Amino acid sequence: MKKSVLGLAAAAMLMSAGSAVAADYKIDKEGQHAFVQFRIQHLGYSWIYGTFKDFDGSFTFDEKDPSADKVNVTINTNSVDTNHAERDKHLRSADFLNTAKFAQATFVSTSVKKDGDDLDIAGNLTLNGVTKPVTLEAKLLGQGKDPWGGYRAGFEAEGKIALKDFNITKDLGPASQEVELIISLEGVRQ
Repeated sequence: MKKSVLGLAAAAMLMSAGSAVAADYKIDKEGQHAFVQFRIQHLGYSWIYGTFKDFDGSFTFDEKDPSADKVNVTINTNSVDTNHAERDKHLRSADFLNTAKFAQATFVSTSVKKDGDDLDIAGNLTLNGVTKPVTLEAKLLGQGKDPWGGYRAGFEAEGKIALKDFNITKDLGPASQEVELIISLEGVRQ
């Protein structure tokens, strides 16, 4: 399936398509044009979906030379929201994200490679005090001028991470060993 990640992600924004030269973009989280979401199986019967409401980041995008692309995202792990207050409290505990000790998760890309129309964004995800390499599969959704005189590029990325890779050892059953990441980002060229 998709490759590992939670890096939250953000890596999704890099792909290929729009400017002839590398350009720097800031993730547009203020306008609700960026989302770092996840889902995990519940007992193998259904999916639990969640999001991180507070994150920030930037990316460099060069349509002609993906090797020049970069992604850097920081997530406030305390902002986890699954639309269930008691579950969110448990996710913030030492059983899962341990937000009292590790208030942030980060994803910093190490390489971007074109794979057909898609991009493979490799990077280091730091979560729960552990740093591991992960890869996101991303695609450019579109790019161009916006109505306010700016220039935007939007990407979608997906990936998976194994909970145990990040010292999350709470056993949720055999169907719940991995978390799927779903990242949708729009950046404003700086």
